Amino acid sequence: MNDQDILRTVLAALDRRQAVALVTVTAGTGRFADRVGTRQVVTMEPAQPSPGGLSVPELEGQIWGDINAALAVRASRRAEYEADGSFLQVFIDIQAPPPHLLIVGAGHIAAPLAEIGRICEFEVTVLDDRPQYANRQRFPSADRVIAGAFTDELRRLRREQPTFDENTYLVLVTRGHQYDIACLLEVLDDPVAYIGMIGSQRRIRAVYELLESEQGIAPEKLDRIHAPIGLDIGAQTPAEIAVCIMAEIISVQRGRAGDAGRGSLSAPLQRQRRARRNS
Repeated sequence: MNDQDILRTVLAALDRRQAVALVTVTAGTGRFADRVGTRQVVTMEPAQPSPGGLSVPELEGQIWGDINAALAVRASRRAEYEADGSFLQVFIDIQAPPPHLLIVGAGHIAAPLAEIGRICEFEVTVLDDRPQYANRQRFPSADRVIAGAFTDELRRLRREQPTFDENTYLVLVTRGHQYDIACLLEVLDDPVAYIGMIGSQRRIRAVYELLESEQGIAPEKLDRIHAPIGLDIGAQTPAEIAVCIMAEIISVQRGRAGDAGRGSLSAPLQRQRRARRNS
């Protein structure tokens, strides 16, 4: 695989918002000495073959396992192997698109949240059906600002690019529960990493009851929603609420959801709902 092939493969994967691993043999002794400098690109495509380009079939299973593990957590790593007295070292360099923060609703909380998202190196999209709110003047740092009907634009985003994936964090901060319901019906089955919805416990209960009774949504599906949204830090101002939302998103992103749940605003409501279902 030459340099141009490697570059094309990496860029194509990133365009699809997929993580990709560039695996390089960095050291080798004995039978692996002539493998130093060998490279192989591995993407997350389901049909991706094993990294046979490294030409080390006796270690292929171990290397493939380490590559999959690195891709899963989107973190580069060095790995070392031994076989029959020979030593092999590889570097698994992970290239990944930035996480995507999709903010649905462009009100007073969305503005600081978009700023914080950019500071945290997220790709930021803001969507609202009101052009006077969804515009570049209010969101100068966002990557995309979209003015249009919520469900229509969510569907268009899904068609045009792989937006609703495991690297997407979706925040619902609309101005009314009717919009929350419409958006949830649109995205609830998507494999996004996070769905958070703002609102009081009373408003959240009303949304859940409508979804269960009128739309036939299974209660278990609603357990994935972080609502009320954010970590419970006593936030009051729009900027403080944006901080608590971003803190919860980072907790989920870093695999600390279990720890975050104890301080999450949604935890008490989720416990109440499960208790009612089990009673």
